[in-house]
Amino acid sequence: MKTLFATALLSFSITVSAADKPIGIVIHGGAGTISRTTMTEQQEQAYHVMLKHAVEQGYAVLERGGSSVEAVTAAVIVLEDSPLFNAGKGAVYTYDETHELDASIMDGRDRNAGAVAGVTNVKNPILLARAVMEKSVHVMLAGTGAEQFAKEQQLELVENRYFDTEFRYEALKRAKQAMSPQPHQAAVPYDPAWKMGTVGAVAIDRSGNLAAATSTGGMTAKRYGRIGDAPVIGAGNFADNNSCAVSATGHGEYFIRYQVASEICSRAKYQNKSAQAAAKEVITELKQVGGDGGVIVADKNGRLSWSFNTEGMYRAMKTEGKDAISEIFADGE
Repeated sequence: MKTLFATALLSFSITVSAADKPIGIVIHGGAGTISRTTMTEQQEQAYHVMLKHAVEQGYAVLERGGSSVEAVTAAVIVLEDSPLFNAGKGAVYTYDETHELDASIMDGRDRNAGAVAGVTNVKNPILLARAVMEKSVHVMLAGTGAEQFAKEQQLELVENRYFDTEFRYEALKRAKQAMSPQPHQAAVPYDPAWKMGTVGAVAIDRSGNLAAATSTGGMTAKRYGRIGDAPVIGAGNFADNNSCAVSATGHGEYFIRYQVASEICSRAKYQNKSAQAAAKEVITELKQVGGDGGVIVADKNGRLSWSFNTEGMYRAMKTEGKDAISEIFADGE
């Protein structure tokens, strides 16, 4: 039993005062083709409100002495419960017009981790991933087995239609139209907006412990039980107190192949680079091989940052003594 417990690269960071033990949290709500021309002022405001609400909920946990694991869980639950993001309530549709959700969480103290893949009836997959981490001997559970474990842990279960939203259904219809007459993802030049959409959080608590959490509904019109990077430790999620914590969003196949999250922390640890510089470097290299997306990062000294190579990434940050900030587009607005 485990212990309970403009397509251009943009990079940004804040250094938190190390007067005591710093606390801080960064969240993301997905990266990709995010354009002002297709977003109304009301929609933009709604995203900012929800991003700030999520980051403030996570920060409140840290402020009252809670752990980084508790903080990232709290922030991700808010994003999973919002229809605005591709996780939980706002999950995209599979090709068969259902929803399959993935999530993972990692504790930087000892690299304890939990992940779930392809679940269909768990309201908050991040809670199931955490239960796997804290209450099982395993790291990843999938499908019906994961759902059986969720029931045993008395987590809230819902009908699959709970995750339905009109916006995501319209996206599915557009994707299917593009896939015709050959309904196979590998042969179709997808709109990047169909590939990306994940939520996540990274945080550092008063004890200097790092944690990362990631949750997603996956890829629009996905087939054959496709699993992306979000539940794969080292790809879409990673945390180690000796280096950094990373949560990723983007075209998952690339993030898996290049082990993006752990690669950033390895470069910070073994090449004496800042985590922010390592993230910028890895995300730049990823773009060169065709991988779109971004990451949020917290390092062992409490420095918080983000880097992405897409037109935008939904993101927010809260550090001690500063107001929460939220941004969407590459120009920082």
